Amino acid sequence: MVGENLKTVMKDLGDGVRLVAVSKYHPVEELQEAYDAGQRIFGESQVKELTAKESVLPKDIEWHFIGHLQTNKVKYIAPFVSLIHAVDTVRLLREIDRQGAKVMRRISCLLQVHVAQEETKFGFTPDELYAMLDEGEWRQMEHVQIAGIMCMATNTDDNEQIRREFHLVRRIFDEVKETYFVGDNGFCELSMGMSHDYLIAMEEGSTLIRVGSKIFGDRDYSQKPGVS
Repeated sequence: MVGENLKTVMKDLGDGVRLVAVSKYHPVEELQEAYDAGQRIFGESQVKELTAKESVLPKDIEWHFIGHLQTNKVKYIAPFVSLIHAVDTVRLLREIDRQGAKVMRRISCLLQVHVAQEETKFGFTPDELYAMLDEGEWRQMEHVQIAGIMCMATNTDDNEQIRREFHLVRRIFDEVKETYFVGDNGFCELSMGMSHDYLIAMEEGSTLIRVGSKIFGDRDYSQKPGVS
């Protein structure tokens, strides 16, 4: 079932778009099934669960951390994580740089922009994002690669609102690229779109879509490893 679902989603992918299979709260057997069907990028949002899965699954998997990351948990994923999707404070960026130095890695990160109508979502407002980039502390961080922008759209059935939000974030991505990252080929990712809105996200320029339920079905919360 997982393999067939994965193939269905893969058929939707546009040119230059990569799929992050959101596997949180799903057992390693289902991840292995997706892996056997060709998937190599998996997204997790609990540090404890991610480290447990990384220890037993194939080593060529590209692990993305897609949840809200606490600074005191960075050290556990710094040795192997491929991309951290949701950096929402300078403090977190500093800690990623510090832990990257310890393991002698340059860790790729996305800056999360808050454009949704829900206050519960994290991220820099557009004004906060530009202020942080203008301040420039990030330029001294030798073990961080700011690789792009990430957002979550409002959880709504209004597709036009979702499109407006994705369009805004694409415009922010382009402005940030032209203003702060000209010539930096590492700044290239726009992570937008989940199971219910990834088709719109791709139309608005997403390069990474984060899809879980359409691949793995509903989450099995009995797999939740506790607070992390």
